[in-house]
Amino acid sequence: MIVCVAEKPSVGAYIANVLGAKQRKDGYFEGNGYQVTWTFGHLCALLDPQEYTEQWKAWSLSSLPMIPSRFSIKVHGDEGVHKQFNIIKTLINQADEVINCGDAGQEGELIQRWVYQQAGCKCPVKRLWVNSLTEEAIRDGFQQLKDQSEYQHLYEAGMMRAIGDWLLGMNATRAYTIRYARGTGRDRQVLSVGRVQTPTLALVVKRQAEIEHFVPRTYWELKTTYRDTLFSAQIPVEEGEYAITSLEQGEALVDSIKDVPLTITSVDKKKALEYAPKLYDLTSLQVDCNKKFSLSADQTLQLIQSLYEKRVTTYPRVDTTYLSDDLYPKVPNTLAGIKDYFPQVAPLLNLKADGKKSAQSLPKSKKVFDNKKVTDHHAIIPTGQRPEGLTADEKKVYDLVALHFIAAFYPECEVSNTTVMAKAADIDFRVTGREVLKPGWRVVFGKEEPDTPESPESQENQESAKSLPSFVSGEAGPHVPQLKEKTTTPPKYYTEATLLRAMETAGKTVDNEELREAMKENGIGRPSTRAAIIEKLYQRKYIQHQGKSLRATDIGIDLIHTIISPLLKSAELTGLWEKKLREIERGEYTAQQFLDELKEMTTGVVKDVKSNKAGMLCPVCRQGLIIRGNTRYGCSRWREGCTYAEPF
Repeated sequence: MIVCVAEKPSVGAYIANVLGAKQRKDGYFEGNGYQVTWTFGHLCALLDPQEYTEQWKAWSLSSLPMIPSRFSIKVHGDEGVHKQFNIIKTLINQADEVINCGDAGQEGELIQRWVYQQAGCKCPVKRLWVNSLTEEAIRDGFQQLKDQSEYQHLYEAGMMRAIGDWLLGMNATRAYTIRYARGTGRDRQVLSVGRVQTPTLALVVKRQAEIEHFVPRTYWELKTTYRDTLFSAQIPVEEGEYAITSLEQGEALVDSIKDVPLTITSVDKKKALEYAPKLYDLTSLQVDCNKKFSLSADQTLQLIQSLYEKRVTTYPRVDTTYLSDDLYPKVPNTLAGIKDYFPQVAPLLNLKADGKKSAQSLPKSKKVFDNKKVTDHHAIIPTGQRPEGLTADEKKVYDLVALHFIAAFYPECEVSNTTVMAKAADIDFRVTGREVLKPGWRVVFGKEEPDTPESPESQENQESAKSLPSFVSGEAGPHVPQLKEKTTTPPKYYTEATLLRAMETAGKTVDNEELREAMKENGIGRPSTRAAIIEKLYQRKYIQHQGKSLRATDIGIDLIHTIISPLLKSAELTGLWEKKLREIERGEYTAQQFLDELKEMTTGVVKDVKSNKAGMLCPVCRQGLIIRGNTRYGCSRWREGCTYAEPF
């Protein structure tokens, strides 16, 4: 008998139907030589500290760091979880072969492997790896099963992620709670510290501090209107400075040009191509859904997961925006499957996927198809199945995915960008304009701009998207100069959309799409876990919503200010850690090397807390708190006569 283990009951039921295992049993389906069962998410987990040794049951600094000589797992959950595990264990122990049909990713691999280990699996294990749950994809997947040994590096990366979260989370949380938390006993506040959640919180706290301590500066902009067109002065300044810093200076400039004709010095027109927006990875889908529909990252993940399970979109937990070349011949069938829902498909239906550059050929662009940019999974796209029975929110998400896919096969948008330079007295002026010559892929989205910046900063940005009158070099005429008073503005609070982008790029502001792609490997967290991290910050009351903005709470701010270890707060350092996990996945770095580094990091974090007495209750007066000076610790009540002082 062949036993298949799926990631959840609904997926198991569908796989069973495809395989012809029609007979329903308690916790599995059977038939046609198969038994198809399922897990409930994380059936197994690492042991809790006290399950390794009784010495780790009580929270004390003397017992830290907690580093097991060997990590072990247990069945984790309620009575229903244990019952299902026992069903899986019984089936596996009687099986001739096991097929891992779990979620095709790092976390899914870990969940399944731990179940097989805990069940004592001795028979051969094969791996089903599919990008969608359509019947065709599942049948193809069963024809291309691989031995689980080919996914060993994926499992090791997932295991190191789990062990890393345990080591740093358990030790740092206990260390900081024991040393700095308010209250005692059961009333003591737990200071939850995590490998990814803490640097994410630090991003929010840092941005909030920048806003609160921002000092606005007043400056002036010189503009002039000629032929109903607003030109901006181009006055050279050093980076970070402003050309006009006083009203008197600005008025003097206006006086110097108001009676001098404005002369057009050059008109530069350049044709350009604008490419369709990239296909979606999970993070970019979450970003767009937050901006367009105010859906949280977690809501979007649940919706796209549901669409995947309804077999209308492909695997969602991906970090690439590209497709592999082998999907190109399948595109016409996918488009044909959704033509009844999207009239935009009609112009593409008679095109052939032959790879040729002709009017009858379906476009094949390197910006869409690139094997080098695809590893385990490709971008999120429609499967071509009829999208039936969708909720209102599911339809919103599905439409975004489908429209981006359709637009990828339309011609480029052709535009003409115009830059006009002018001069009055000794001051140069400039205006830019843009005219759409052929809309190309933009017709797919209608009037909606799919790639509109989150917040256009100025009228000038909006003006540059408009077409200009026909100017001729050498023409001149009267103009109306004006001085506009401006005030510098602080950075904006994070929204879920911008926080997701910051997590993806380890806190760096990156607007360029290609550079963003290159930085993904150093992002903090994985696409599949970022939504859960943000949700944890809400649940632990470290952040909260104010409209669409995210604000750190006093509890969250206090926690970040309390943490002394740069490792725990640095998005960049955490991003480097993520990079090593990906290298383990590719076999370029060993799990043992990573584990050795983890142990060293954990020991260092605990040592930092133990050696830093700031924030502790004074051992002499038992009323003040220990504060750190330049060379020694002392009691905060030294003015009241407390004598505690100690060098460090």
